[in-house]
Amino acid sequence: MFQFWVSLYRKYAADSERGFEGMENPGYRSGSFDSLHQSSDDDDDEMVDIAGATLDFSNTDDDPPLSSGGYEEHSSSSRAAGMNGNGPSKFVDPLEDPLPGVGTYEDFNTIDWVREKTKDRDRHREITNKSKLSTVALLHSISDAFSGWLLMLLVGLMSGALAGGIDIAAHWLTDMKEGVCLIGFWFNHEHCCWTSNETTFKERDQCPQWQSWAELITGTSEGPFAYIMNYLMYIFWALLFAFLAVTLVRAFAPYACGSGIPEIKTILSGFIIRGYLGKWTLIIKTITLVLAVSSGLSLGKEGPLVHVACCCANILCHLFTKYRKNEAKRREVLSAAAAVGVSVAFGAPIGGVLFSLEEVSYYFPLKTLWRSFFAALVAAFTLRSINPFGNSRLVLFYVEFHAPWHMLELAPFILLGIFGGLWGALFIRANIAWCRRRKTTRLGHYPVMEVLVVTALTAVVAYPNSYTRMSGAELISELFNDCSLLDSSQLCGYKPPANTSETGVGNSLADRPAGEGLYTALWQLALALVFKIMVTVITFGMKVPSGLFIPSMAVGAIAGRLLGVGMEQLAYYHHDWFLFKGWCSPGADCITPGLYAMVGAAACLGGVTRMTVSLVVIMFELTGGLEYIVPLMAATMTSKWVADAFGREGIYEAHIRLNGYPFLEPKEEFEHSSLTVDVMRPRRSDPALAVLTQEGMTVEEVEALVESTRYSGFPVVVSQESQRLVGFVFRRDLLISIDNARKRQEGVVGASQVVFTEHAPAHAADAPPPLRLRGILDLSPFTVTDHTPMDITVDIFRKLGLRQCLVTHNGRLLGIITKKDILKHMAQIANRDPDSILFN
Repeated sequence: MFQFWVSLYRKYAADSERGFEGMENPGYRSGSFDSLHQSSDDDDDEMVDIAGATLDFSNTDDDPPLSSGGYEEHSSSSRAAGMNGNGPSKFVDPLEDPLPGVGTYEDFNTIDWVREKTKDRDRHREITNKSKLSTVALLHSISDAFSGWLLMLLVGLMSGALAGGIDIAAHWLTDMKEGVCLIGFWFNHEHCCWTSNETTFKERDQCPQWQSWAELITGTSEGPFAYIMNYLMYIFWALLFAFLAVTLVRAFAPYACGSGIPEIKTILSGFIIRGYLGKWTLIIKTITLVLAVSSGLSLGKEGPLVHVACCCANILCHLFTKYRKNEAKRREVLSAAAAVGVSVAFGAPIGGVLFSLEEVSYYFPLKTLWRSFFAALVAAFTLRSINPFGNSRLVLFYVEFHAPWHMLELAPFILLGIFGGLWGALFIRANIAWCRRRKTTRLGHYPVMEVLVVTALTAVVAYPNSYTRMSGAELISELFNDCSLLDSSQLCGYKPPANTSETGVGNSLADRPAGEGLYTALWQLALALVFKIMVTVITFGMKVPSGLFIPSMAVGAIAGRLLGVGMEQLAYYHHDWFLFKGWCSPGADCITPGLYAMVGAAACLGGVTRMTVSLVVIMFELTGGLEYIVPLMAATMTSKWVADAFGREGIYEAHIRLNGYPFLEPKEEFEHSSLTVDVMRPRRSDPALAVLTQEGMTVEEVEALVESTRYSGFPVVVSQESQRLVGFVFRRDLLISIDNARKRQEGVVGASQVVFTEHAPAHAADAPPPLRLRGILDLSPFTVTDHTPMDITVDIFRKLGLRQCLVTHNGRLLGIITKKDILKHMAQIANRDPDSILFN
């Protein structure tokens, strides 16, 4: 694909102002330039539902509107010059005098990848040529080359600092639901008891400095009244945190809800959603993520951290001109930022880079790979310096296993993979059905009430069970834990060894019969498994920041721990079976239940997201053990195969389709034998294609054509009779150029000729001067013939990031095929509603 890009760039090097967009765009409502950038508070009817949030099309938080700044200053200075008698009397040619706004994109449109890459190459060539002329230009060239690495450094530092703050704040607020520290309310439970001399080893989390709400209010921590008081305070804090989270999202940043990964995948494919990566989204998402995680809802912070990191990258891009003015270059930075998000979420820099490459990125050149690695490294180092958990680890559930695994254990590992695949397929179908119900019924009209009801239900059911009461990360840490002689956890409630010589590897226990405490823990885990499976379905997709990594891993870790304990007891009581002979002798540490929990977590996360390579590397970085890669690979691949048998879409692709984003999934194969003539527009019953001629049309006629249609671009032909294709012009560029010419060029009126030829035709002395617009014309639009197979056309759209392609027959223009047309056609083939594709 990289060689394909290179050859393509060489072919189109001479044309740096290309443009091809011919889709119907409901965002355009009039033919004047003012209507393009007009943004008023009264425009309440142009709203759209994205990721479950009702949003305004006019939101341009991350990029200032064209109506402010550059364009108006440019126009006003031109008008002033004209009034002083110094205005230009020659023809205005956009090729010779580039206009502000030309070459930019409207909200909810797709970028032109080839044009953006060509612009960047031309800019780089100009800087390189100038660097040979002077020392200042040479220094500018060096700073330009270094700016990408500096930007990655800043993204890593900012994302790591925010992730550390989120971890510390979430830990503190989670503990606040159960009590408060008397020596300082800002201390969480663990930090509060660090300096206490009155803790015991078995009850190291109990100290006089930390008091539960029952102790603080009633003076006692024992008895039914104290339990009820703690129960009610737990529910109160959970509802308060959830209410604050959903209110802040609804009031200040509707884009801050959800995971963010489906939208980031769409943005990285070239789609523009103004404000989704803006400063308000960053601020509100950071605050509400802490509140949502602390409320006890079945969600995680790992997915939203990817969104937070991408917001940081998008904001910092505005400090560097080459990233601020080039959408393709900015998406390279966003791909690196996605790697940073996973790096700080799991403490896995290499896994983060592979996650960005495998799961979210659309275009990932080798240079982006290096910069992603550097940014992920800086972010992990920053988080390590902050040390949010006080144990020199980047995540709460870091573990180290010592006991080796045996080849026969691959069977239960594969069994966990089957469970993970079934869970993933079931979850995706159930969650999409629930989210569709939310979008199509009155349930979606009451987001605050929905969040409060789900939070109340979660808190009421979760509190009595210690494994559902604790946070998701703490639960996974408990399940991953390898029992040692000094562990006081219920999961390590085995019967004591008959003699002290029966110990396993290191400080771990040998396989022992389960005691009363372990049986109690297993019942609680079984109930927690059922609860997590049910409540995660209705939680993911609500109007609060909600990640899916931790809940999915928790489900798999519970299932894995249950299976691991079962295998351990089977090996203890039946060590003379042929399955265990030779490698599991009495008194040996044969089975590690924590390893089963880790494999189950990977299997369930893989079943939901369909991650493979990156998931294995993330889990390897979490455990630090190379010997467990084979079990992880076996479970992850089994999980993917089983889940793919029920549907090839992961949860993020399913939400992209549910929201109608224009995203061509690279993994989806096109197997239909149709041709472009079957998909292109206009169809046989449609009116003729709206085109411009290279000469002969007046400004008034062009404006009338633009105003009577809603297309984002127009093919330019030699004449209406011949229909020989000349090029393609953007609607946006056309309106900006006409509007600017009226202000800067004398004599341009409605009767002025609009010409796209290289030389202006002769005109009568009394005729108004023509308007030359060849500079905004794309002279080499992508074309296919009417008999090109659709599978080839789809590949062209995917690999080049096209928005549309013109269809010709022997050089004559027949029609146009757009990205939206392809998505609708693919939906029809799959027996889905083609009108579900909402955006251009």
